[in-house]
Amino acid sequence: MFRNVAELVELAESEGISISEVMIRQEMEVKEKSYEDVFGEMERNLDVMEKAIEDGLKGVESHSGMTGGDAVLIQKYMQEKEPLSGHLLMDAVSKAVATNEVNASMGTICATPTAGSAGCVPGTLFAVKNKLNPTREQMVRYLFTSGALGFVVANNASISGAAGGCQAEVGSAAGMAAGAIVEMAGGTPAQSAEAMAITIKNMLGLVCDPVAGLVEVPCVKRNAMGASNAVVAADMALAGVTSRIPCDEVIDAMYKIGQTMPSALRETAQGGLAATPTGRELEAKVYGISLKKE
Repeated sequence: MFRNVAELVELAESEGISISEVMIRQEMEVKEKSYEDVFGEMERNLDVMEKAIEDGLKGVESHSGMTGGDAVLIQKYMQEKEPLSGHLLMDAVSKAVATNEVNASMGTICATPTAGSAGCVPGTLFAVKNKLNPTREQMVRYLFTSGALGFVVANNASISGAAGGCQAEVGSAAGMAAGAIVEMAGGTPAQSAEAMAITIKNMLGLVCDPVAGLVEVPCVKRNAMGASNAVVAADMALAGVTSRIPCDEVIDAMYKIGQTMPSALRETAQGGLAATPTGRELEAKVYGISLKKE
């Protein structure tokens, strides 16, 4: 068993195996299941993710009407013009958005690590897929790598927006995705840890301020930014860039920041964007509330 990222990397390096393999072996031991059973469970998660992206790219709309259709707009833009930030990055963004639009429309997604942050991992995976041409096994391993890194965050900090703000949700998801990208691209376990550290430390302090208390605005677009953050951080780590603050210390800092964050900025819809005039107007519209004029 590993308790933190340092132990995870040490296990992988000492055994000469990948982070995904460490996680698979741990799952086999903890669940007392065979490799085939553990792998099969994760492959079913991959199927759910793939279906969610496919549905989102066809166009969906939430019941509130606040979100939907943006993934389609991004794909259309990519087809008609050369994206300034590059095709792979915008593809990851569109697929992250597609996933969260499906979530907002009450469709089926795979929480990675939460429903509100479910776009970062699959969005990056299915974008990088077109670049690296992985096997199905490698795609499933991508999820095990993400899971291993998420396991550390969940046990040492928080993956809950109510407990730690959006840094704990989209920040963690983006870090998980960054580490998984690195492994799929042929990077080392240590580089995966660096990518996660770079990602999370640049999302520290991100508040959770859902308009009308729904996982839509700004959640969908935050997954887009989380996915792009993950891709950039992975590239930096693969280039040899390191985080001056070790990954486990970054995760600890995220936890402490979440503990000091006001409750108004932790999923209560009492602050941030939720408390703006437009945010309150949208809330009133969703719930049929009449706003009193002062």
